[in-house]
Amino acid sequence: MSQDDVRDRIGAGHARLLALLPGLTDRNVREPGALPGWSRAHVLSHIEGIALAMARQARYALRGELIEPYDGGRPARTAAIEAGAVRDAAALRRAVGDALAEAAATWSAVGPADWSRPVRYRDGDLRTALLCWWRELEIHTADARLGPGPQDWPRELCLHLMDFLAPRAPRESRLVLEATDETFSRSYGPGTAPTVTVRGPLSALTAWLAGRDGHRPLDCRRADARAPLPELLDWP
Repeated sequence: MSQDDVRDRIGAGHARLLALLPGLTDRNVREPGALPGWSRAHVLSHIEGIALAMARQARYALRGELIEPYDGGRPARTAAIEAGAVRDAAALRRAVGDALAEAAATWSAVGPADWSRPVRYRDGDLRTALLCWWRELEIHTADARLGPGPQDWPRELCLHLMDFLAPRAPRESRLVLEATDETFSRSYGPGTAPTVTVRGPLSALTAWLAGRDGHRPLDCRRADARAPLPELLDWP
């Protein structure tokens, strides 16, 4: 996908999330999100933080400067999420809305010649940071359990996540993912290793690879016999 295509999809994701925010109440922001130990407020606080962090990567890159995504690294990121999660629904609505506005304004300022500008995030470039924001926006909108879920992830996002999450595939086997709702297959690992085949809808396969519940059944086979799903490695 081109950078403009990704920006268009991010814009649609912004609009989708903004439309969900008015439904927040002080009660439902305390309800569990999809991530263990995180409430819906934690997820929204993280969306706010990652939106601003990736916008900051872009803003500094356009000046020809490098900066860490978060001042203070991951400990500061974790502390900011915890501090932000205690806010009431009105404050969370404002904070997330403001962060999305900042992200939209910053990314719209990136021109065609800017995408190769380096950023500190993963020692990549502006396209790396843009793709990060797309992933984080879509995945955590689903984690917030406000309506859309992994089953609603568009095909283009699923294909991107299949590539990005390839390092999660187990090393001791050849993992084959086969979609049952379209013509799609992806394999990871050495061809000489024992094969594990997982079949299901494309969005459900992607959700599993991302460590989420795809709400669709998956069929796992080893040597044509039913088997439990393999353990995945850490997030890359």
